[in-house]
Parts: sequence; C-alpha cells; structure tokens
Amino acid sequence: MLSRSTGRRARPAYPVLLLLAPALLAGCAPGDRPAAAPSTVWDAPSATATADQPAPATPSASPAGPSAAPSPAPLRRVFPVRAGKVAYHPTHAAYPGTDIFADCGEPVVAVTDGTILEVSRVDRFDRRGPLGPYNGGLSVSLLGDDGVRYYGSHLSAISAGVDAGVRVRAGQQLGKVGRTGNANNVCHLHFGLSPKCTGHDDWWIRRGVVWPAKYLDSWRRDGNRSPAAAVTSWEREHGCPKAPRTTTDAG
Repeated sequence: MLSRSTGRRARPAYPVLLLLAPALLAGCAPGDRPAAAPSTVWDAPSATATADQPAPATPSASPAGPSAAPSPAPLRRVFPVRAGKVAYHPTHAAYPGTDIFADCGEPVVAVTDGTILEVSRVDRFDRRGPLGPYNGGLSVSLLGDDGVRYYGSHLSAISAGVDAGVRVRAGQQLGKVGRTGNANNVCHLHFGLSPKCTGHDDWWIRRGVVWPAKYLDSWRRDGNRSPAAAVTSWEREHGCPKAPRTTTDAG
C-alpha cells in the first residue's frame, strides 16, 4: 500500500505488536500482579424466616421420638408416730410386726401418700375370743401409692374424716396412740406391713408379713427406704392365704 503524502509503501503494524508483547507479559510477573479480587463466599441459608420461605423447623432433641417425660418424684415416707419419745424392738411375738411405744395421745400419721383402706372405730376385742379379728381395737390401714398396706392399731382415737376411700398425704394425722384391743394396758402402736390382698377381714395378713424395723430405722432418720419390693416378693411367694396359719393373742 502506497502513502499518499510520501509515495512510500506503509509498513504493517504487526512487528510493533510483536515487540510490545514481551513487555506486556513482563508486566504480569508474579511479584507485580495486582491482588485478585476476593472470591464471593456462599453462605448457607440462615434460619431466619423470609416472606416466601419460613425458617426450618428446629430438630427435636431425640430423633427417635419425643423426649421422655420427667420421672415422677419418689414417694415420701415418714415415721408413723410423731413424738419426741418413742421406742420399738426389731422383733415381735408370733409374726412380723413392730410395737412402737409412745405416750397415749401422741399423733399417729400416714407413712406415705395413699388411700385409707379400712377403719375400725369400735373396740370389739374380748379376751374370751375369738382371737385375732378384733385384737387391734381401734385401727387404720392405709394402702400407699407404692402398693404397700400400712397398718396401725391400738389407737385411742381416729381422726375425723379418716374413712375408707379417703386420700391422705404423708404426715397427715390419722389418729392417736392408745391401748385399745389386746394392748395389755400399755400405750403403743402396733405397726404392720403387708400387701392389700382382699383388703377386708384378712387380719392374719394385715397385722404384718414383713419385718418393719429396718424401714422404721430409715424413716426415723428422715430416710426414705421403701418396703414395696419386700412386700411384693412376699406376696409372689405366698399369695394371699385364705385363713390364718396360727391364731394368737398378739396384736
């Protein structure tokens, strides 16, 4: 191609570009390169709800199902006589039971929460007989919520409102220490532990089938030892005998 002003042929620009290329490349040496723009970091969706997408539900604590309900508090148990001066012996004549000696008139209380099972407000004991059914004089039996029947006899009085079917709480007064029945004129509470069985006229079971002393020891020290396992074990082994094995004048 001829130049209009000089008449010379114009040189193509390609050699110039080729000469410039090394210089351009030299300007991108690692030490001289501009810092690359920070890459965009993608965040997962937050739990915040938007107008068109609600927040995801919070997973439950246990994927296997709803969390278990809290365990109920254990039943409270208290010593059956509320008095400063009490005494008892770990053994008893003829069958498992305990005589708790205290002054007449001292409060007799419910050992634990439960339902009154039987109440005797009349002293029908007669030394001429029969031996057994009326030995306890005035008495109360409580079916605890633990399934144990707690029996107390020889009372001098039964508290008003304490009747069969009535709910009571641990420590609630049921009556007063006395010497009715075959108490031999000695103020004390006969105390027995047994299963419910028939719950009526089974005096040979009601008077006691499990030795109470170790439980009384615990309750007197504000412990909470339960006789439920021992009573259940006895019932599993013996059932509910339909008649007494022995008849004695013990309360």
